[in-house]
Amino acid sequence: MLLRDMQPILIVEDSEDDFEATMRAFKRTNLRNPIRWAASGQEALDVLATMAPKPGLILLDLNMPGLDGRKTLEAIKSNAHWRKIPVVILTTSDDERDIEGCYALGANTYVQKPVDLDGLFAAIQRLKEYWFEIAILPLEG
Repeated sequence: MLLRDMQPILIVEDSEDDFEATMRAFKRTNLRNPIRWAASGQEALDVLATMAPKPGLILLDLNMPGLDGRKTLEAIKSNAHWRKIPVVILTTSDDERDIEGCYALGANTYVQKPVDLDGLFAAIQRLKEYWFEIAILPLEG
């Protein structure tokens, strides 16, 4: 098993239904990486502070109560220990201000969540292929 197959993925998503759908999509793609779930931005920062090893990838929803995805992204990318972790924004928003703002804050990719399950499965399959089969992720040093 490759080291990148063991790097955890942190999913930051306030909707349990969306989290469960994403998990089903990952299972369908045979992703072997461990998954951690944070139901809020603050929980994500708390998890990152203690998580070992650090995640190889963070999937981040934007529209969450409390510390939203934008503020969470800003906190991740301004922290020297976390800034190299790739962050994929996975959200329903296609607002140009959100897209521009997230890239300005250091997001690595911005993906609009498909509205149906088949679309979500296809999007997760492509994310898995890119981030875990094509891209080379930084390993924790």
